[in-house]
Amino acid sequence: MRIRRLRRLAVAAVALLTAATASPLSAAERSERPDRHERPSRGGLSADIRYTEYGIPHILAEDHASLGFGTGWAQAADQVCTLADGFVTVRGERSRFFGPDAAPDGSLSSAATNLSSDLYFRGVRAAGSVEEVLRTPAPRGPSREAKDMMRGFAAGYNAWLAQNRITDPACRGAGWVRPVTTLDVAAGGLALSVLGGQGRAVDGITAAAPPAGSRPAPGPGAEATARAARELFATDGAAMGSNAVAFGAGTTAGKRGLLLGNPHYPWQGGRRFWQSQQTIPGKLNVAGASLLGSWTMSIGHNAHVAWSHTVATGVPVNLHQLALAPDDPTVYLVDGRRERMTKRSVTVPVKDGTAVTRSQWWTRFGPVVSSLGASLPLPWTATTAYALNDPNAVNLRASDTGLGFSRARGTGDVLTALRRTQGLPWVNTVAADSRGRTLFSQSQVLPRITDELAERCSTPLGRATYPASGLAVLDGSRGDCALGRDQDAVQPGTFGPARMPTLTDAPYVENSNDSAWLAAADRPLTGYERIFGDVGTPRSLRTRGAIEDVSAMARRGGLTVRDLQRQQFANRVPAGDLAAADAARACAALPGGTAAGSDGGAVDVREACGVLAAWDRTVDTGSRGALLFDRFWRRLSAEVPAGRLWKVPFSPADPVRTPHTLNTADPGFATALADAVNELRAAGIPLDARLGNHQFVVRDGRRIPVGGGAHVLGVWNMLQPRWDTGRGGYTEVTHGSSFIQAVGWDGSRCPVARVLLTYSQSSDPNSAHFADQTRLFSEERWVTSRFCERDIRSSPELRVVRVRERR
Repeated sequence: MRIRRLRRLAVAAVALLTAATASPLSAAERSERPDRHERPSRGGLSADIRYTEYGIPHILAEDHASLGFGTGWAQAADQVCTLADGFVTVRGERSRFFGPDAAPDGSLSSAATNLSSDLYFRGVRAAGSVEEVLRTPAPRGPSREAKDMMRGFAAGYNAWLAQNRITDPACRGAGWVRPVTTLDVAAGGLALSVLGGQGRAVDGITAAAPPAGSRPAPGPGAEATARAARELFATDGAAMGSNAVAFGAGTTAGKRGLLLGNPHYPWQGGRRFWQSQQTIPGKLNVAGASLLGSWTMSIGHNAHVAWSHTVATGVPVNLHQLALAPDDPTVYLVDGRRERMTKRSVTVPVKDGTAVTRSQWWTRFGPVVSSLGASLPLPWTATTAYALNDPNAVNLRASDTGLGFSRARGTGDVLTALRRTQGLPWVNTVAADSRGRTLFSQSQVLPRITDELAERCSTPLGRATYPASGLAVLDGSRGDCALGRDQDAVQPGTFGPARMPTLTDAPYVENSNDSAWLAAADRPLTGYERIFGDVGTPRSLRTRGAIEDVSAMARRGGLTVRDLQRQQFANRVPAGDLAAADAARACAALPGGTAAGSDGGAVDVREACGVLAAWDRTVDTGSRGALLFDRFWRRLSAEVPAGRLWKVPFSPADPVRTPHTLNTADPGFATALADAVNELRAAGIPLDARLGNHQFVVRDGRRIPVGGGAHVLGVWNMLQPRWDTGRGGYTEVTHGSSFIQAVGWDGSRCPVARVLLTYSQSSDPNSAHFADQTRLFSEERWVTSRFCERDIRSSPELRVVRVRERR
């Protein structure tokens, strides 16, 4: 009778959104498990939301629909404006409310303008794509439980809107904040699924049009296209990345598993994480974080297993190069037979103007695209067009993967869930469990492009792009170049689980957004197809630093959650360890203590030599010299090609320690140093300034210094801040460390978990939870996860909110 008892504890009636402070529980209410037969309420969806410190909700419901209801309600309470903005996006209404030329925030696609975004998402709606996915039976389509949670999420969001006054100035009183449907919620899920595929190509899909004349246009250059594809699908330094490590029984103090997850996601907008616990008594009990708009847990832990994700190197799309009919550029040939493209006309209402109607063109392979990003044009000529295949455009299974993880009792169950649901579009999975087992798996939904198929069917363009990036360009005129199907694949045209790079029960597994090759440096993974990632190539400095750190930890052994916490905030700079001493010596040897900047002017750099030599090689807020090295290293690594940056080149036989030894003889060295010194002096920033004085965020009108550093520096605690010398340096974080979790087990019934949501739970500046965890992040402090019932009930800030549908 747990739920009924909890409700009796509320000192005031709590209906819908009204919160009441809970009184202490009696001894009779100290059971660890909620009664599985108790119903939260009668006559509609309902849930109990128990808030603990930092506004973390613990959502208790009787079934999946009510759990979705409580989740939608609680997300709206913290993030209503961000969620509403996302729903405007997937309904294709941005131009109507914000104008066609403004730019979306990039959370749900790479569209450059609201009009492009609306044309794409309205096209998805017009085609009935979301409805078709929802109608598809499981396991290819979402399960009944997942659909119930979507329905509940929409109802919970709507109930919150109906009963509350919005205080966030970002959307207070805005006409675009409206009730949503299950279809809207599902469309948001699909938009997240195609972020790595169609989401990158929105502008190319909506701008593609048949050539106006018959004169041939030049095709894309193979070398330039290969380079652009490599940059487009690179995971290093991208707007989303991550670190994660799992340690096995042989390395830990208690012979049980440990997991440290550190995703690097945007600090603003719709790709933020949101923290919660979800419980259906006797069926599901999981804590962690969800991407906004998601109804299941994205990353987290239960009583037995913990998991995190890292953005994977697999390329989730491929292109088909079409041979067009000589008499009609909207007809393509397959084995000599004509197939007419499908024309979809899409109309978008525009603010203060007439509606805009454009056409989109679809083939058996997918939409025709005129580009993949601004730097990768794919011109539609009289003879050739390109169609984009994205299998995730019909994949809404990630929520079932999350449910499978949430119910798992070990890493074996996590792997079973991956194999059964096959729902993750663009991430790896790293997991550990209470029995000391570990798991790494790159279980992605990818086009079934084998190396053999690419060799046999690549066009000349594809022969350049596939080895360079994993992007296949297949000959669409040949029927024998179809993708086929693995017997164990849920979805035709994708890889089955047997082909996924997977490593189980290693002493440690780690990923920092490079390929699966060195998930464990002493047990390299090989033999997978190129589309999954590369083998035997240089690793990023972040990967190299991470492997150095975690392999040393594994060798030392006796690890605890506290060791994970120390690793998160060690703030070691691998680039500094490799290059700072060389840079300081070369600086001191410069004739006259001067170097020429990029403008040709002489710069006195003598002070910089001493600052670099004295720097402690960290990016703690108190580090002196970190800012100088940061500005120098960004310039140097951007301007000097990798082949000239180091004296000792990369060796596949020693991939963690090579390349090394900075090539200070390259002219770019002195120029980068001079420019960095010039820049700081011009901004009035001392060369030995404390990092936290010039790397901060402003919340509630106050500066909050933050440690950490950019991907290019190789820092585990990755932050990509925004440089603004006029305001004092790095004045905001665009993306970086987000929902951090350090999880282990000590033999009790409750996991040992420390968590931190770096940007805090709410985006409403009027909320008490707008910046509270950001201040913790600044101070390198953690939140103790309240997972078990006794921990939730003992919270000094416990607040119980009863939410239900109003009839």
